[in-house]
Amino acid sequence: MSNIKGKPIVAVVGRPNVGKSTLFNALAGARISIVKDTPGITRDRIYADVNWLDYNFTLIDTGGIEPDSKDIILSQMREQAQIAIDTADVILFMVDVKQGLVDADSKVADMLRRSHKPVVLVVNKVDSFEKMMADVYEFYNLGIGEPHAISAANQLGIGDLLDEVVALFPEKTGEEEEDDRPRIAIVGKPNVGKSSIINKLIGENRLVVSDIAGTTRDAVDTPVKYNKKEYVFIDTAGLRRKNKVKEELERYMIVRTVSAVERADVVVLVIDGTEGVTEQDAKIAGIAHERGKGVIIAVNKWDAVEKNDKTIYRFTEKVRNTLAYMPYAELIFISAKTGQRLNKLYETIDMVIENHSLRVATGVLNEIMTEAVALQQPPSDKGKRLRLYYMTQVSVKPPTFVIFVNDKELMHFSYQRYIENKIREAFGFKGTPLHFIIRERKDKDS
Repeated sequence: MSNIKGKPIVAVVGRPNVGKSTLFNALAGARISIVKDTPGITRDRIYADVNWLDYNFTLIDTGGIEPDSKDIILSQMREQAQIAIDTADVILFMVDVKQGLVDADSKVADMLRRSHKPVVLVVNKVDSFEKMMADVYEFYNLGIGEPHAISAANQLGIGDLLDEVVALFPEKTGEEEEDDRPRIAIVGKPNVGKSSIINKLIGENRLVVSDIAGTTRDAVDTPVKYNKKEYVFIDTAGLRRKNKVKEELERYMIVRTVSAVERADVVVLVIDGTEGVTEQDAKIAGIAHERGKGVIIAVNKWDAVEKNDKTIYRFTEKVRNTLAYMPYAELIFISAKTGQRLNKLYETIDMVIENHSLRVATGVLNEIMTEAVALQQPPSDKGKRLRLYYMTQVSVKPPTFVIFVNDKELMHFSYQRYIENKIREAFGFKGTPLHFIIRERKDKDS
């Protein structure tokens, strides 16, 4: 049972050189968040998926600070703390036992304390718990609770720290489990018209609700009723903060996008039709793709585009090339200003939601697989040929399939894609990624 609200988000805040990236690497381990071949995804590790015991959460680094002067460090830390307060379920506030308690730490601690978000104070670089505990206890003076001693570099104390973190995750309440309304995140760069689309979609359809319990994050959730169906729209536009630095703004946008996507079933990526598809669009799309969400690309401001008979074709081609890793995404041309094709957006959302949770019977899957293998022989290497024994669907959102084979090494990406295409030919699965898990089953002289 997945938590409707998405995986919890843990954000790390701290001064330069306290060891944030060392902790990041220790926690993310081999589960590096960045998929190798997804183009357009930032290479610096803004987020990583962490598993601890039965918990999965997303760890977010709220930003690098240029160690310049004390004032700049403090202002940038406040900026980070604000990002963390806005988006995270739990905040890790990291300090360095060797540098001791610094003025900037106290000021940021005040900010975190006032936010009433759960904060875990992490004291890093404690190489010897016996000798350094007195120095660790100094951090009680920050007034945000018990300091947790770790050494990220030597991986000491990390398990205890994670126990603390997961204990603070929001309880799954029975009430939340019942909420099966589809959740749609509207994402995109600043100023592509996300808010206008939401306002137009909501129009007369807004459900008047008091604050929904349990929505701590500031991404605004708006329940809407359309054609007797209820939807929840997650808007990331909300904040028009006067950001000084462009990088900060971009990182801020990515952090907010991750937190919105995490909680959505379907992601609508809004692109500015007058501008065309950009690298930033590709980054945002990559987040939804990695997270296995249904995706609709809505090209907005289409009314303002000079058109001839080839315009749509050319634009589509450009989008498909830039976002080549998600050929399944549905593409729709709209205008929030004139309302053009906005009702079509609801239909598309319904279709993608249905495909995202579609189950295919095992018998039918194996027929498709057998036929595919007969049409195109599996690859072989050094005289050994790949054999596909059996295939079954193990989960939905996104549809995930396990294929049992004689040798995983022989299952080339291209052959897997061939099988995927055959499944899509039979069932469409428009708008949703498909995930495949390849398992080996030893050949029993079959």
